[in-house]
Amino acid sequence: MMTICQNPVALIDRGYIWQLRMQVMLSQLSGKLVNFFAAAKGAESSSSTVSIDDLRDIELSLKGDSHAYRRIIERYQQHVGGILWKFSRNAGTHEELVQDVFVEAYLSLRTYKAKAPLSHWFARIAARVGYHYWKHNEHKRETEHFSFEEWDRLAEKEKVEEVDPSEAAQLLHKLLAQLPARDRLVLTLRYMEGCSVEETAERTGWSRSMVKVQSWRAKGKLKKLFLREGRELKL
Repeated sequence: MMTICQNPVALIDRGYIWQLRMQVMLSQLSGKLVNFFAAAKGAESSSSTVSIDDLRDIELSLKGDSHAYRRIIERYQQHVGGILWKFSRNAGTHEELVQDVFVEAYLSLRTYKAKAPLSHWFARIAARVGYHYWKHNEHKRETEHFSFEEWDRLAEKEKVEEVDPSEAAQLLHKLLAQLPARDRLVLTLRYMEGCSVEETAERTGWSRSMVKVQSWRAKGKLKKLFLREGRELKL
């Protein structure tokens, strides 16, 4: 008998997995992971204006002031770290990816046109770095084991308070790891980062039409994963 499974996208409304948008950082003092979640975009800045402090420190950085770029790193380390934790949940790899983002950003600092907040610029770079990491390791990666039983158990929770956000995030990460890098990217941005079609297009460099098509294809592949296990995934 075929089991009807919860639709991952529909879980947004029920507040289970897809709404668990984590802002994550590695504590420099304890090395422990700090996770928290919010239904909205949490601690991410919603401002559409460019920070005067950022413009000042960018100008100083371009003149060779290393302290100025250090201040930029300190302002955006948590923001970048939160994005990249969705690309790798290995602490060592995560740290390397964060470093790669700030190195790439520094080398291309002159290209920042100040037409949008610096956080948006870092988000685009982070998405590119994370995607390239997935692509580079795609041919040799060992697919993480995903448990449909765990999915069913978590989806049965009646209240979001009953769901451990770390457990849910880990399970979702394993689920998306079953997909090719391009599919993982669009679903991660759309449903974990909470990006709109327009925002996803901006971060990936794709057209809005391509974002919609890629989302549709990725969800179709998720559906096939569940069907192979004798489960029907409503999409």
